Amino acid sequence: MIATEQPGARDQRGQSVSLLVLLIMAAMILTAGLVIDGGQKIDATSRAEAAAAGAARAAGNAAATQELAGDQAASAAVLAARNYLAGQPDVGGTVAIANGVVSVRTSTSAATIFLSVIGIDTVTGTGSADADIVPTGHDR
Repeated sequence: MIATEQPGARDQRGQSVSLLVLLIMAAMILTAGLVIDGGQKIDATSRAEAAAAGAARAAGNAAATQELAGDQAASAAVLAARNYLAGQPDVGGTVAIANGVVSVRTSTSAATIFLSVIGIDTVTGTGSADADIVPTGHDR
């Protein structure tokens, strides 16, 4: 006996394949978003870390210079670190001093490309660095 197609019956195999392709494409876009926007996060963290390190280095240099000149090293160190951070575009931060250590904490944000589709518009990177104000010259 030969099977005949009944009137009004449709082949649904094409619909299941289309659904599978749609799910695979969505997973690929999400994966690409994680990779690309993860790179954005790494870049933001790298910029924040570099700014914190530069500010701590500026604080240490200023403190050493002032110490050698016989002036107050702590205030010069904090001022130098703040001035360095002020010159860094899109990087915010704080500078504090306690027990002869200048602490710099920074953060910066980067816009996402793919993850904004699911409501994550930005990623934030943070950085930190410390500089010891070491006595120089005759104070050692």
